[in-house]
Amino acid sequence: MKIEIWSDYACPFCYIGKRRLEEALSQFPHKEDVEVVFKAFELDPNAPRDTDLTIHELLAKKYGTSVEEAKKMSESVGAQATSVGLDFKFDTVVPTNTLDAHRLAKFSETKGKEKETTERLLRAYFTESKHIGDRETLADLAVEAGLNRNEVLDLLNSDAFTEEVRVDESEAQAIGVQGVPFFVVNRKYAISGAQPADVFAGALQKVWEEEKAESVLQPLGEQGTTCTDEQCDIPESK
Repeated sequence: MKIEIWSDYACPFCYIGKRRLEEALSQFPHKEDVEVVFKAFELDPNAPRDTDLTIHELLAKKYGTSVEEAKKMSESVGAQATSVGLDFKFDTVVPTNTLDAHRLAKFSETKGKEKETTERLLRAYFTESKHIGDRETLADLAVEAGLNRNEVLDLLNSDAFTEEVRVDESEAQAIGVQGVPFFVVNRKYAISGAQPADVFAGALQKVWEEEKAESVLQPLGEQGTTCTDEQCDIPESK
C-alpha cells in the first residue's frame, strides 16, 4: 500500500494530520507493507523569505480579521496539536517561504532521509521557532536529519530540485487538491484534511481489504485441463 501526502511545512494541520496517520499506522497489522511518500505543496508560493509580520498579523491580513481573532484561531489549532502530543509555539513562529525547505526534502529523498527531514522541518517550524527559509538554518537541520551539510548548501545555493517540487504541485492541481494535508492511497482513494486517527485506521483497513479482494483472480468458464508439480490432469477421450 502506498500513501502519498501533499503537505506544506507552514501548514499546522499537515503536522497534526501526520501524527494522526502515524497513530493509525502504529496499530495497523500490515504497517510493514505501507509506504509513505511526501509530496510538495506551497500554501503561499509568493510568501517572502523574511518578514517583520508575526504569524498572527499575517493570518489577520489573510482572513480580514483582527489580530486578536487570529490569535484565537491559532489557540484552537494549538489545542488540536496538543491532543496529538505537539506543542505549537504560534507566538514565536517565523513565517517564511517554504520552497527551499521543499527542495531540501526532495534532495533528502534521494539519500533515503525523507522521513527524518520532513519531521525535522515541521518540528523546527512549529515547536522550535526556527527560520526554515534561512539556508544556514536548513543546513543545520539537514545535518540533524543525517545529511551532509556541504551537499545541502550546494543544492540550496542552486535551483536544484525546484523542478521536482513543481512536478508535485502540478500533480496536485491535476488531481484536484484544494488544500493540505491531502492523502492519496494507491492512486485510488483520497483523504482530505487532518482526519481523526480512527478515520485513517478505518480507511487503511478498507483499502487493504479491497485491494486484496481485487487481487484474487476470478474464474472465467469451466475448469480446464492443468498440470501440477505432481501430475497432469489428462481428460478421457470421447
